[in-house]
Amino acid sequence: MAASLQASTTFLQSSKLTSRNTLLLRSTPNVSKAFGTEQAAGRVSLSLQSHVKDLAHRCLDATKLAGFALATSALIASGANAEGVPKRLTFDEIQSKTYMEVKGTGTANQCPTLAGGLDSFAFKPGKYQAKKFCLEPTKFTVKAEGVSKNSPADFQDTKLMTRLTYTLDEMEGPFEVSSDGTVKFEEKDGIDYAAVTVQLPGGERVPFLFTVKQLVASGKPESFSGDFLVPSYRGSSFLDPKGRGGSTGYDNAVALPAGGRGDEEELQKENVKNTASSTGNITLSVTKSNPETGEIIGVFQSLQPSDTDLGAKTPKDVKIEGIWYAQLE
Repeated sequence: MAASLQASTTFLQSSKLTSRNTLLLRSTPNVSKAFGTEQAAGRVSLSLQSHVKDLAHRCLDATKLAGFALATSALIASGANAEGVPKRLTFDEIQSKTYMEVKGTGTANQCPTLAGGLDSFAFKPGKYQAKKFCLEPTKFTVKAEGVSKNSPADFQDTKLMTRLTYTLDEMEGPFEVSSDGTVKFEEKDGIDYAAVTVQLPGGERVPFLFTVKQLVASGKPESFSGDFLVPSYRGSSFLDPKGRGGSTGYDNAVALPAGGRGDEEELQKENVKNTASSTGNITLSVTKSNPETGEIIGVFQSLQPSDTDLGAKTPKDVKIEGIWYAQLE
């Protein structure tokens, strides 16, 4: 009996030692080497490698899934942008929509199109009143030096920085059709200016006031042009960062005493604000008309100066191309 108990005790002790060694072997391979169990260490190493590989595969799968999600989001976004340009509607179609149907679609920034009609100007001679005159720019280019060195100044494509608020609309004025086929239009009232900012390829931003104020255009319907007034981008009461303005504010910078350095030629244009207006030119062309509804549409090209920062900067030439719409009554 005593011998059996001793044998059992010895077996249990050896089992505890073995399990303890195994636990240590699984936790620390160096200890397993100390006990001379290289095979167990190899199994532990293989087990750890398999776990690491499994974790790496899972991380890779998660990365692929995240990448797929980002790619899908990009496709959706690009599709939304591609589909973000709304279908051009006629005047009656726009009038039939509610505010919520137009809100956020971009339709409010578009000029109406013309369904049917003739591909020419088909109005009889006489005096009309042009209403709902709309100008929608579709392209802005600015004359500036190229990005490359010593490149000549030319009209460069730009990136629009302004939101969809640059269309001129609800303008009106007398429209006369002469017996010799020439036309004459005078702009009198309406939303005839809009502040726009574009960015050149080099990063420079060019603000300007897109306008056709006091336009008087005449010529053949295929191409009639005229000059218009371009007011100052900022008014005389605008104050610059140093508190200087045209009709209010300081006469010069705080650190420059009057009659001293502030009157130097290089600083005078910064101190003396200039809010004078300039002129621009626009050419319009009729592409379609409908005498029954009194609607006409066409394309235009306008050339005007940019902002001068109240006389401190030399203006750049801005070319604006787009479409126009009007109703003759």
